[in-house]
Amino acid sequence: MRLKMKNFDELEKIRKEKRIQLDLRVNSNANTREKHILVCNGTGCTSSKSVLILEKFKELVKQKKLENVRVIKTGCFGLCAKGPIVIIRPEDTFYAHVKVEDCEEIINSHIIEGKEVNRLLCKDIDGSIVKKLDELNFYKKQKRIALKNCGIINPEDIDEYIAFDGYKALEKVLLKMTPYEVIGEITKSGLRGRGGAGFPTGRKWMTAKEQENEQKYIICNADEGDPGAFMDRSILEGDPHSVLEAMEIAGYAIGANQGYVYVRAEYPIAVKRLKIAIDQARRYGLLGKNIFNTGFNFDIDIRLGAGAFVCGEETALLESIEGKRGQPRVKPPYPAVSGLWGKPTVINNVETLANVTRILLNGSEWFSQIGTKNSKGTKVFALGGNVNNVGLVEVPMGTTLREIVFDIGGGIPNGRKFKAAQTGGPSGGCIPKEHLDTPIDYESLKQIGSMMGSGGLIVMDDTKCMVCLAKFYLQFTVSESCGKCTPCRIGTKRMLEILERLCSGEGDMIDIYKLEKLAVNIQKASICGLGQSAPNPVLSTLKYFREEFREHAMEKECKALECKALSKITIDPEKCKGCGLCQKGCPVNAIEGSGREIRTINQDKCIKCGTCLTHCPFKAIGNG
Repeated sequence: MRLKMKNFDELEKIRKEKRIQLDLRVNSNANTREKHILVCNGTGCTSSKSVLILEKFKELVKQKKLENVRVIKTGCFGLCAKGPIVIIRPEDTFYAHVKVEDCEEIINSHIIEGKEVNRLLCKDIDGSIVKKLDELNFYKKQKRIALKNCGIINPEDIDEYIAFDGYKALEKVLLKMTPYEVIGEITKSGLRGRGGAGFPTGRKWMTAKEQENEQKYIICNADEGDPGAFMDRSILEGDPHSVLEAMEIAGYAIGANQGYVYVRAEYPIAVKRLKIAIDQARRYGLLGKNIFNTGFNFDIDIRLGAGAFVCGEETALLESIEGKRGQPRVKPPYPAVSGLWGKPTVINNVETLANVTRILLNGSEWFSQIGTKNSKGTKVFALGGNVNNVGLVEVPMGTTLREIVFDIGGGIPNGRKFKAAQTGGPSGGCIPKEHLDTPIDYESLKQIGSMMGSGGLIVMDDTKCMVCLAKFYLQFTVSESCGKCTPCRIGTKRMLEILERLCSGEGDMIDIYKLEKLAVNIQKASICGLGQSAPNPVLSTLKYFREEFREHAMEKECKALECKALSKITIDPEKCKGCGLCQKGCPVNAIEGSGREIRTINQDKCIKCGTCLTHCPFKAIGNG
């Protein structure tokens, strides 16, 4: 690695030298004899031994003396359902579900003999073999801005980031723009916060800029606590320098000289790569005092969170950094006026910052043409639940839920039907099938009782119980409440008790009335945004699935069979063919009958696990 540099001209030399070598990463027609083996080392693939795959490839390349082959560690490619993923450049060959024992075959067949390993080529949802990454339906409707470098560069090599225009936006800002011009460009772009309610980023920066104070701070909120969300983690793992560069730009814009990345300790890979990136930036002179003789001082440190969901709320995060218990502050004053240690502080989440350099390099007009009238740019979603293509998705604002679930996500597994999708985690709400064509943007989601949140998108099929879902999110909220205000601390607990009664067959219609009234009061009376939004999953499920609540309260029935106390699994004698497949799958031998006899279920033995439902090919088993 090079020593500390003196000016941006030296960065340009790296950019030109390195980009020639790395052109094959983005250009399948690159004029080169080199091959790069890209191995995903994001958290998902790492959990499936991709680190061992990476080392095995390196060992084989060295052993076989393949001088024109480089093995590269990358961040997440996005299509987590196909991991571990290996991509060979420049031909862009996509290998899925790769194992350590497959490495030698890939080297011998693909690299040495020039023959693709057909059995490892990725298959699309329709079963067709896809040889190249961009031919997959998963990627066709995506537009990668925040995720631009993820899966392309080695996140632990600053030179690779520089090669793809890294720190070029910082150069432009420090040498050619005033702080007000920077803020003006971000404002004109229409960029809004990607971590919650979507507050305009430029307005937040301007508020902090206008405060007369010698000390100001920039904070990156990487405390991603929503169940099922992993967008910010993936950006930090795959492209950490994009966040550091944006923090420097924000610091220049508002007059700050210190930044902090507040990241949860449960993200060990992200933390490790952040530390490496900060160290590299300091050694190059891109962080510290008098950066490249421009007179601009800025440094960044990491603060680890202990996993408290409430510390994702910006003022609770400030309390945590100051060494206090993570509890929200009463607002106003807002952090941009009085934040960390009482000083003006700008807090942006990871995804928001990942857009900043792209806006400044491409222009605010370019960014504002993407998305909808009031929701500009793209949004990254962690697509999970009952969907075939689980993974990381970045789409233009205004893309419909149907496009995300069925075109990109590949639809619902096992031929089941779509029932609902939860956006915004514990602060969001359910979107039922009648709103599948709703454009995903801030205003549209709010109108139907949900919210964007940080970007978790959980898909549910027709086997899911909505009362159970509401209970799940209330359990999370109750356990994560900081306890500062009575409406959240006690109110959510009372709501959870009602939901537990409904799921156990002890509830009634009065409970539903109480549940709704409590939810509305908690929304109005809680101190912070997390408490105010905690009832959202309950209110949205009541709005769209009230009949399920009524069935739980009045008929003591859970048709989805998730509430065991309300479930009674029976076999329809008219549909049963006597095949015995359900009997073979039953773990407690509760199904009786032999030969071609119609089967029956012994209710005293049945544990309501639902295994028989999945084994019956004739759909003869259901909730009696």
